[in-house]
Amino acid sequence: MSDVVRATPREVATAALGPQMTKVIWSANYEKVLPISVLNFDISAVLPAVFYMFRFGHRRGPGRFVEIFGPSEGTKNQRKNGTTAHSVASTLATVAADRFIGVDDEVEKAILADLLLCYCLENRGYGLGRSKPVQRVAPAHYMAAWVDLPDNVGHLRHVPETVVAILADQDKTAQVRQTTSADKRTWFPVVGGSGDDIFDDDHGNVLLKAVGQGMRRGHVGDLAGDRFDENVPIGIDQLLTIRIAQTLGEAPAPQRGKSGSAIPNQRPIATRVSRAFSEDIRKFVREYASIVPRQAFIEMMESCMTVGLTSIVAGVVEVVLDWANSGDAKDCPPASRFVDSSAGRDRELRSVAEQSMDDHLRRMERFPVVLMALRLLDYSARNNSAIKKRLKRENLPSSPVANEWVDFLGAVLHHRCSEAGRILQRLEIHAEELAEAASEKGYAAVADELSNDNAEPNPVWRLAEALTSLQGRQLHQDMHKLTDSSLHIDRPNGLATKRRTTRGVARTHGPRTRVVRSLVFTDPILEYLVHRHLLPSGSGYKPRRLSFSRFIGILHDRYGLCVDVAPPGMKISNELLQANRTWLERRLRDLGLLVGVNDAEAMKRLRPRFERE
Repeated sequence: MSDVVRATPREVATAALGPQMTKVIWSANYEKVLPISVLNFDISAVLPAVFYMFRFGHRRGPGRFVEIFGPSEGTKNQRKNGTTAHSVASTLATVAADRFIGVDDEVEKAILADLLLCYCLENRGYGLGRSKPVQRVAPAHYMAAWVDLPDNVGHLRHVPETVVAILADQDKTAQVRQTTSADKRTWFPVVGGSGDDIFDDDHGNVLLKAVGQGMRRGHVGDLAGDRFDENVPIGIDQLLTIRIAQTLGEAPAPQRGKSGSAIPNQRPIATRVSRAFSEDIRKFVREYASIVPRQAFIEMMESCMTVGLTSIVAGVVEVVLDWANSGDAKDCPPASRFVDSSAGRDRELRSVAEQSMDDHLRRMERFPVVLMALRLLDYSARNNSAIKKRLKRENLPSSPVANEWVDFLGAVLHHRCSEAGRILQRLEIHAEELAEAASEKGYAAVADELSNDNAEPNPVWRLAEALTSLQGRQLHQDMHKLTDSSLHIDRPNGLATKRRTTRGVARTHGPRTRVVRSLVFTDPILEYLVHRHLLPSGSGYKPRRLSFSRFIGILHDRYGLCVDVAPPGMKISNELLQANRTWLERRLRDLGLLVGVNDAEAMKRLRPRFERE
């Protein structure tokens, strides 16, 4: 009986499958399908890490932020917790006194700390006050790349690496490589071409050029070589970011450790939404970086990231769930979800949006099981001698996009290739061994699930279901964290909100509460979407004519955002759909983004707030 108590789920899996196989499959991720880790991250902290990777061509390691701006004594955690907006302001007033003349007493330092929190630093957990630990730096200027916040870039769950791989768009390489002048023309070169400046108007990186006002690049390997021209006029938010970076003295060194500093050239399996994300960033940044006020531009850039990452995560889920049925990794249309255009002010619309999001999250509950099946097939295929020979002969690529490799795993799953029989037979043996180990260690329900080949004859699915059950409900909670993070939920420029509701009253346990989510259009999201889709399809700058009806169609076709149509499987009255459309029209008019001389739909068209003179 003591063995039953002591055995953890992972120990049960290790006893049956062996330590090597368990180490590979005991995860929530499968990077060939979705390079982003299935955990929470903060979109507002992603862009500085992206700037760093484009500029230096590798992952960011630890820097000197806590060393310079934190307390000089105490443990590592004590020093991190003591690094606050007040300590940053005090250090700037002391170390960079020649650049902060007149900041001498506590009142002036408090004002400087407030400016830092307002423009370029953010406290842990979005906390308020000058004495809270600082955890994020805003992407106000390229020099934010020199600030190692968060202190561990791994906390961003490989989102910056994925963004860089999508934008760099390099083929047939396992790692994102430095771009040279001999390469094809790219809008997002890494480090810059030979002899070219990555901040240059002609050959530079579009993203770094947009945020690198006044910068001149040093030598490629020089972490302290970049210089800012003090004669270039910039805003206070950019200036404060630059002063923090100049006080640090240099950019962080490359990441070290088992994962190394190289940037994996791995893109999501949902290629359609990935291409749309890349096009959105490129067009928006090229046109609006110089004409939109800096703070509004950064807010809209984060909205672009929110829309793009939400579409990518939802798109990958659709591709993977479709693969589970067909065995083919076909590119699917974006997942359709209803959006509350009233942003919660209309209770009926909010309720429908919450129901739509609940349906989407229920569909995602199968996602961890399918990822487990993919990991099982991947491990088994790569350790099969016949498949190893085939891979050498046919060279099935798994990077930068793994569609062909996942198609091959689908052929094994559905017994459509000659090597499938041996792999499935081996997995059947693993299922029997795991059932025996689970039964001995007290996991009777898992053992019954593995032994019931009448309900599920395919051993891959029995193993995937059993192992996912052993891993526990935490997998589903992590999926919700990933969804919330990509939506930038409950943030002023996010795409969703959540609230806690009470459903019925249980006699013994009191009120039953749960968290519900709904997609909403915040003002920055609307401004971004309107300005992005007013851009012409070619290289011109004059805004195209875009009707209100066509705009709603773009939201549905490109991002799966439903305004005046019901998502598949939902029934919504025409009256409610029309009310949602009216709410959106009213809000666009209030923001100055919609004009129309009469009630004719064809005469209602969008217009930008910001355009070239």
